[in-house]
Amino acid sequence: MAEQNLFNKKDEAAEEPLPMRERALAWAQNGWRPAGTMVAIALTLAFGWSVVNGRHGLSVWHQQRTQDKQLRMEIQELEQENAHLREHVNRLKSDPSAIEHEAREKLHYAKPGEVIYTLPAEPKAQTQSAESGK
Repeated sequence: MAEQNLFNKKDEAAEEPLPMRERALAWAQNGWRPAGTMVAIALTLAFGWSVVNGRHGLSVWHQQRTQDKQLRMEIQELEQENAHLREHVNRLKSDPSAIEHEAREKLHYAKPGEVIYTLPAEPKAQTQSAESGK
């Protein structure tokens, strides 16, 4: 594409500038592509930044995905614990030996003629409490 001369073609030696209207028209005809390209690049960069860092961008999506995985793991653990406790309750309702075991451990019940000895707390618990108090 040939460059347009911004000076009068009649007298190139004098090199008089074209009037303002004609210069503006020449710039509009030749300069719209670079300006349009710059605007398109700016819009593309703004859109790209929004996709990565925006309110619903990739970084937020990644954080929510990580949180979702953690919550699913927690739900699975709680379901397992719930199943274990349900099984324990069912055993306590139906199994006499489980009832006896629970009564002996938690309530310190004894059979006639038995003597229950209560031992002091474990030494590890005492050393840990002593260390935390220092």
